[in-house]
Amino acid sequence: MKILITGGAGFLGQQLARALLDRGSLRLAGGEAKVDRIVCFDQGAGALQDARVEYRTGDIADPATVRGLIDRDTAVVVHLAAVVSGGAEADFDLGMRVNLDGTRLLLDACRTAGHQPRVLFTSSIAVFGGDLPAVVTDATTPTPQGSYGIQKLVGELLVADYSRKGYIDGRAVRVPTVVVRPGAPNAAASGFASGIIREPLAGVAAILPVEPATKMWVASPRAVVGMFLHALELSPQDWGWNRSINLPGLVVSMEEELAALREVGGDAAVALVRHQPDEKVLKLVRTWAANFDTARALAMGFRADPDFATIVRAYIEDNPTAIKLPGVRRSA
Repeated sequence: MKILITGGAGFLGQQLARALLDRGSLRLAGGEAKVDRIVCFDQGAGALQDARVEYRTGDIADPATVRGLIDRDTAVVVHLAAVVSGGAEADFDLGMRVNLDGTRLLLDACRTAGHQPRVLFTSSIAVFGGDLPAVVTDATTPTPQGSYGIQKLVGELLVADYSRKGYIDGRAVRVPTVVVRPGAPNAAASGFASGIIREPLAGVAAILPVEPATKMWVASPRAVVGMFLHALELSPQDWGWNRSINLPGLVVSMEEELAALREVGGDAAVALVRHQPDEKVLKLVRTWAANFDTARALAMGFRADPDFATIVRAYIEDNPTAIKLPGVRRSA
């Protein structure tokens, strides 16, 4: 079985590819299918090296390039490639080109291939915004208040229609804010939720651009990758007519994040975080939902992290060389 991961050289793409290699197979319609080949498409190559992994580079919005990614052997497509929230808001044309045009081109390539590949589209809780109920459910009407959320919502609708027409077996998962992301900060407006943990643990100062009481819906990289795998293995009947779902996560305030940071890094870690409001970030974050009822996802077998302390401990375990601050507690 051949699997295509767009954005495959990025953090989540690499984590997913590694998880697929470790498992060695996926449960699809015909039973267990062996993972023979993973094509990671991105603007550059990733660090993961394995005989079963092939890197391809190019532009997700170039029709000829995208057509060349899908063939009759492509059984599964995971579409991670995207311009993140802050980037899509700052550069409207780029966001539309990558997030909207790229998605349409990829789905059309799957349609042209003619064998109904299984497609996982990674959407976002940014599809919800504005005047929302106290708790968002799968029945809540998406009302995105940023370009990124709008582009992701259009992608969800395309996945639903291509699935309805029988061109793909699609499913769209609305991913919580992924915390803690390793590596350098990206252009995501939500990046501070990782930065106020990651940077202090590395002995580096961090900025908190929102109020400490600000709450967000979050999940760890481990949990998100596990939920991606689960989403791929569910049958079309499990999804039914509604191919979009809110993934489980945790409601956590920035105060709670800082408390967890103090627990593992002490006062020295928290002292590296400085509150400096950023109106551009605040404008977006204030429109996001923080409380979700994910009963449908839980009934379908999706599982998130038990608590935020577990998320922080997982980051420390998975990224030991990134922890530079003296005295960090590396275990519970």
